[in-house]
Order: sequence, then structure tokens, then C-alpha cells
Amino acid sequence: MLMINALCKKYGIRLLCLLFIIVGILTLFKPITVVAASNETTANVLDDDELIDVTNTLFPDTTGDDNSSFNISYENGNGSLNGALRILLILTLISFLPAMLVMLTSFTRIIIVMHFTRSALGTQTSPPNQVLIGLTIFLTIFIMSPVFLRVTNEAIKPFDAGEITQEEAMEKAMEPFREFMYGQTQSKDVNVFMQIAGLEWDGTPEGVPTTVLIPSFMLSELRTSFIIGFLIYIPFVVIDMVVASVLMSMGMMMLPPTTISMPFKILLFVLADGWNLVIVNLVKSFY
Repeated sequence: MLMINALCKKYGIRLLCLLFIIVGILTLFKPITVVAASNETTANVLDDDELIDVTNTLFPDTTGDDNSSFNISYENGNGSLNGALRILLILTLISFLPAMLVMLTSFTRIIIVMHFTRSALGTQTSPPNQVLIGLTIFLTIFIMSPVFLRVTNEAIKPFDAGEITQEEAMEKAMEPFREFMYGQTQSKDVNVFMQIAGLEWDGTPEGVPTTVLIPSFMLSELRTSFIIGFLIYIPFVVIDMVVASVLMSMGMMMLPPTTISMPFKILLFVLADGWNLVIVNLVKSFY
């Protein structure tokens, strides 16, 4: 008995508080009773003291009999999406935009070349990643602006005006991207993926499915960006070799060559106006 009294004194308040919390949670869930009705009756939804009459106009019966039915229509059956579904699709597209920015635009080539340039200079964090990504995004917008303009004029505006359907808008929006990707894709990459997919290619852009064109474009972009990065590395590697040879001839083998060569790399890059050469020629590679 003494043990029970001690436990009650110790845990009594906690148990009481827990009981109040459980009762409060249970009161939040009000009992709801739903009664199905036929065409001649109404459906009554009882929520405590509230009585809501839901008539069959909310759930019309199109079967012609007395059984209740549930139908889904899009804006009175005109085939267009209602507001809720349209918002859902827009949010889905927004979440997919980063992947589209990387896969369907010039973003991949630019960011890889920028990374090679910074690594060739030997500066680990200068320019920082935020600067490189921001510069890459704005260069991508500049390069892809004709494509975005065509998508706006040929797909988005007619779709908002109700002149074309959603399927037609998607096809018209994808066509400028396909033309851009096909112009930057090498034929051997398209042939490889067409063979993997087991398809025959007649050599025309229209004969390449989008599911084949996107990976082919990505492979071509990786190859092109690495070739540009190799060309950027060559003058800086020469500077490293010259500095290393001079240090070895002077017997200063314990001094890291990169410590001495990095100022010369930066000086060469500045005197040659390196950022102008890299960025301008990189943008011109898409035209």
C-alpha cells in the first residue's frame, strides 16, 4: 500500500495530464455519419448538432437507374483542367525545373568549363561556387533566350488564350528545345543510343525520339566541355613545368611548385584577359 501511494504521488500528476491530453484529442475527432441516398432522396451528413443536406446535384446520376453514382468532370465536361489540377501540374513542373535546366540547356557545358578554369588557375575557392553558379545561370538565360521566347510565343500564350490544347502546347514547347539540343548533339551519340533502344534512325531530327535525344545531348555536352577544359589546362600546365624545372635546378626541391606557379598563372590569366576569352568563346560555341 505504501508503494502504491508513493507511485501515485510520483506519477499521479503526469497520468492526469496524459488523460486530459487524450480526452482533448478525442474531442477533436467529431463523429460523422454519412447516409447514402438515391435520386429521390438526399444525403444527410450529421456532424454533432449540425445538419447539412447534400442533394444529388453534387453527385449526379447518369446511369438512369435509382443507384447512386459518382462522376468526375473537367469544367462541365469541356475537356480542360480545373484550377486545382492546374495548380498541381504547375507545382510539379516547378519542382522539375532544376533538372530541365541542367539537362535541356547549355548549363552543363558552362559549369564544367568554369570548374576547369578555376582548377587550372589553382585557386580552390576563388571564384566561389555561388559566383560560378550565378554566372552560369545568367549565361544560360542569355544563350537560351531565343528558345524561351519561342516557347512563350508558340506554346504558353496560345494555351492561355485557349487556342490550343494542353497536349499541343507541350509538343510546341518541346520543339524549340529539341532543335537546340539536336544542333549541339553529335551524330555518333545519337546512333549509339538509337542502337541501344533498338530503333532505326533515318538521319533526320524528326526521327529521333525525345527520350533518345536528351541522353545523346548530355553525352555530347560532357565530351565538348572536357575538350574545352583540356585546352584551358595546357598553358597552365606549361607554367607548372617551367616553375618545377627552375626550382629543381636551384636545388629547392622541398618548395612546392604550385606555391610559386600560382601567381604566374594569375598574372598570365589577367594579361591575356582570360575571363573574356573563356566566356566569349564559350558562348560562341553554341552558335
